[in-house]
Amino acid sequence: MSYLWRLNKICNNRSLFYTIRLNHAQALREDVQRQHISKVLIANRGEIACRVMRTAKKLGIRTVAVYSDADKQAMHVEMADEAYHIGPAPSTQSYLNASKILQVAKKSNSQAIHPGYGFLSENVEFCERCSREGVIFIGPPPTAIRDMGIKSTSKAIMSDAGVPIVKGYHGEDQSIERLQAEAQRIGFPLMIKAVRGGGGKGMRIAMTEADFLPQLESAKRESLKSFGDDNMLLEQYITDPRHVEVQVFADMHGNVVHLFERDCSVQRRHQKIIEEAPAPGLSEETRRSLGEAAVRAARAVGYVGAGTVEFILHRVTHEFHFMEMNTRLQVEHPISEMITGTDLVEWQLRVAAGEPLPLTQEEIIRRGHAVECRIYAEEPGAGFLPRAGTLHRLTQPKPENNVRVETGVREGQEVSVHYDPMIAKLVVWGRDRTEALDKTRAKLAEYKVAGLETNVNFLLRLSGAKAFVEGDVHTAFIPQHEAELFPRLDNDTVEEKAIQAALGHIIYSQRLSRSNDSWKGITVDSAGWRPNYQLKKTIPIKYEETGILYIKHLYSVVSWYRF
Repeated sequence: MSYLWRLNKICNNRSLFYTIRLNHAQALREDVQRQHISKVLIANRGEIACRVMRTAKKLGIRTVAVYSDADKQAMHVEMADEAYHIGPAPSTQSYLNASKILQVAKKSNSQAIHPGYGFLSENVEFCERCSREGVIFIGPPPTAIRDMGIKSTSKAIMSDAGVPIVKGYHGEDQSIERLQAEAQRIGFPLMIKAVRGGGGKGMRIAMTEADFLPQLESAKRESLKSFGDDNMLLEQYITDPRHVEVQVFADMHGNVVHLFERDCSVQRRHQKIIEEAPAPGLSEETRRSLGEAAVRAARAVGYVGAGTVEFILHRVTHEFHFMEMNTRLQVEHPISEMITGTDLVEWQLRVAAGEPLPLTQEEIIRRGHAVECRIYAEEPGAGFLPRAGTLHRLTQPKPENNVRVETGVREGQEVSVHYDPMIAKLVVWGRDRTEALDKTRAKLAEYKVAGLETNVNFLLRLSGAKAFVEGDVHTAFIPQHEAELFPRLDNDTVEEKAIQAALGHIIYSQRLSRSNDSWKGITVDSAGWRPNYQLKKTIPIKYEETGILYIKHLYSVVSWYRF
């Protein structure tokens, strides 16, 4: 347990503690020693590992990859200058094995470890172990990770720093009687959250007083299972709010800036699916207030490095409240880079080496609009259930000046059951929101995937939905627009179109190969349907007694794009 953490426990006067901590941080700044980073270990996998490696190589920094049994042939392993096996496929035995990763850092003579996001990126103990072992942890100090990782603590710190927080209860008395009394005081609807929660786990909504105890018990069970802690906090639930977050950055010299806000309101299962920057429809005054509040939040915890301060924003009034702070680089950081012309991973590496921030707040200029779509192997029509298997075909848009495709997989590789099923991030910039959305839809249409169900078609419908195009976004957007986002198709029409598409595929393949003249002269009216990849094998077609049509090839069920 660190000196500052013990001090926090001892001090009854919270303001005194924060004053002592800030003075301690100032003393550290006066003794900042610049350190040379010539080799960095990336303690992660997939697209984020590849993304960090690209910037490191640009700076002349050698990279070290770690990989599990499931990732022997992974893209990040091939990209790295060195790669080390760290264990079996389950993350608890590989990417979460802090001891093994530190052993590799020592063996490879890496001066620093970049944790990416997820896995060990917000692990206080790992951060402290890096410090003890003399390895630079590219992230914030452990005190900031700890304080922001405990929601009740973070709320108290933000309140003291003058950052608006939602009406609620964040106390240590966790008796059922106290929680019930506080719920009645706050009023309904009410949000119940795990103190150590994340990713929507340990989170429930009680719409009425009668719902409270069952939802509390459910949240406690899930929190205990996920985090080993069933302590809860209660908050006023703002119906259908917007989720707006601010990218912040701080160095060891006392400089803190923000890189404007992102809107991440449209979510499934409390997890983001499409993000944009800047947030649509906000006044410049609101944008300025959000940025200033985020900077105050970062200063209040003595922050260093890249972080994200998340806010709940009222759809109509645009009043906002602090929700939480993510003490790492976010999945959606590329859209902040696109509108500011920055490389935040480069900033991370420079700040970790003791350098000051490359730009002042006044020098950070916002230009245009950026959108990020997360391409997942999942089935939107089945509650966004993740899918695992082989990507028999994967064709993605080609990167351009204003189009980034960040991925860690390629055609023929597996999407593992052991890890997040994200295939890629499509990041697009336009001169304004309309141009950015038009370009986003055009690039989504270029995806061709076979072997696994993906959310590409869903993202096409979402990015073209009337309310989304108009900027009317909020956290309940998907269920409120279910009819438009999940269109019901007549079975007869589906069968007819599927037959046409299958025949069209066969004809196309035969014409390409020119090996069967018997197909000449045959035409098929696809009537608005096309398959989203070119088959490599003949498609057997059969009917069952029920009359349901099944179209399969050697590997997988055929998937389609519908226009």
